[in-house]
Amino acid sequence: METKETVLSVEEIFDGKVIKVRKYAVKLPDGSTSFREEVIHGGGAGALVYDDGYIYLVSQFRLAANGDLLEIPAGKLESGEDPEKTIRRELVEEIGVRPRSLKKISSFYVSPGYTNEITHVYYCEDFELTDRKLDDGEFLNVKKISAKEAFLMVERGEIVDAKTIVAILYLKNLLKQ
Repeated sequence: METKETVLSVEEIFDGKVIKVRKYAVKLPDGSTSFREEVIHGGGAGALVYDDGYIYLVSQFRLAANGDLLEIPAGKLESGEDPEKTIRRELVEEIGVRPRSLKKISSFYVSPGYTNEITHVYYCEDFELTDRKLDDGEFLNVKKISAKEAFLMVERGEIVDAKTIVAILYLKNLLKQ
């Protein structure tokens, strides 16, 4: 069965600082027409930093979740920026870690039903500590917790951020080997 949709027209609905929203008229495989909406986002990068049985997470308020979330350090890619460059910058800014090496874990669509956003996740266990350099208007707390506690927090549904869950489950699998 054919599943491809053909774009008939595009209308830009919103052009903001972080996202754009577009509305598409599309022709469906059966010949009928419908509409789709897409949130355009430049993507992001995050990293799980592992330190002798512990991981670094950040806690910060997220308006869409209406509360603080525990997450791996992460940030938005600048236009055309390599994801590894992004996470190297963000690790220094958010938790004061300068990675000597990074291993890519995964790249994935956050929610392809409505956004083109891709998140790139890395693993770091070789790093040096440095001073944090938070961006203006950025408020977050660094939490260093045991990997075992992080595994339990994922199982109990206490960590709900997708990139963080991907990273923690990667670590859990890595430590089993």
